[in-house]
Amino acid sequence: MRLWKWLVAGLAIFGTTCCAQRGNSLAFQRAEHLRRGINLSGWYAQTRDFSPARMDAYMSEADMKALKAMGFDHVRLSIDPEPLIAEAQTGTLRPAPMARLDKTVAQLTDAGLTVVLDIHAEESWKTPLAHGDDGAARFFAFWAAFAGHFAKTDPERVFFEVLNEPTMEDLYRWEGIQARAVATIRRAAPRHTIIATASQWSKIDGLLAMEPVRDENVIYTFHDYDPMWFTHQGATWGSEEWASLRGIPYPATPENIQAALGQEPDERVRLWVQRYGLERWDATRLGAEVAAMHDWAQRRGVPLYCGEFGVYKVYADPKSRATWISDMRTALESKHIGWAMWDWDANFGLVTKGSDGTVVDQNVLHALGLGK
Repeated sequence: MRLWKWLVAGLAIFGTTCCAQRGNSLAFQRAEHLRRGINLSGWYAQTRDFSPARMDAYMSEADMKALKAMGFDHVRLSIDPEPLIAEAQTGTLRPAPMARLDKTVAQLTDAGLTVVLDIHAEESWKTPLAHGDDGAARFFAFWAAFAGHFAKTDPERVFFEVLNEPTMEDLYRWEGIQARAVATIRRAAPRHTIIATASQWSKIDGLLAMEPVRDENVIYTFHDYDPMWFTHQGATWGSEEWASLRGIPYPATPENIQAALGQEPDERVRLWVQRYGLERWDATRLGAEVAAMHDWAQRRGVPLYCGEFGVYKVYADPKSRATWISDMRTALESKHIGWAMWDWDANFGLVTKGSDGTVVDQNVLHALGLGK
């Protein structure tokens, strides 16, 4: 069947109306398992080293129990599908990598943590979804096998996230693909809760333009790193303008961004940073962004989840970083939206690993309202 027929069929089955969502309770009940989480980003994704030695060393059972003791109730486990697949067209999975993933999921749940299986694909997977039929067919075949494999797990403890940050600009195309993916997952795992998102990197604007799928057991996720001038200062990916940024404060005022303006040589970036100051990003501004998401969900009768938020820690002032994290967490919790901070131990991390073991950033932990 051609992709356009899949899209039409998907939207016909799942629709863009939300009547079936209203009054639903199961998705809201399951969302209560996702109140306070952390992303495990570099274990099964965002790496080229899937050697047993590295995989075994990434996280111990003691680390998992420590997360639970800190107050986290779930983890969002990033998973690159490519190393798991033996045959793309059928979605056949490789036994050894799946056995390792099974063990990890069991260890996490045994530690008392709920697990979001986040399909965190590389662009080599995402780009073909935007063009032609083959990429979509491979995506559906993978999900049929993957959801079928995990259908035996406890649906109260294991969740399926369709795709991390779909990048395509065509909102309608992604909604059709996602609807078909949800149908595929639902046939393979009828009891499990699915986490869906919008295209355009799962940003707030994308979800505000989206309508829910017609499935009653779905939670809707978004990612919030705004303002990027602060949260991604010094980052060398995503936008070249971030790379030179240093000393960007939070909260922002026209006065306190002057030092950063004085050291920025790029005239475009200076203007953008000046706008950031004039917009006075603070707790009130973050709260307004989150409130818009809450209103979207309220009107459609669906539960929300913020799967990512955080601050790149290499160049951000630690006090400002903790303040932003606290303000974002507080805004989310004020609207009863569960969250998962990005991330555990990488360059946005809660912890630092070294010769002295795993050291927790207590300021960030307290900003998350935990560890007190």
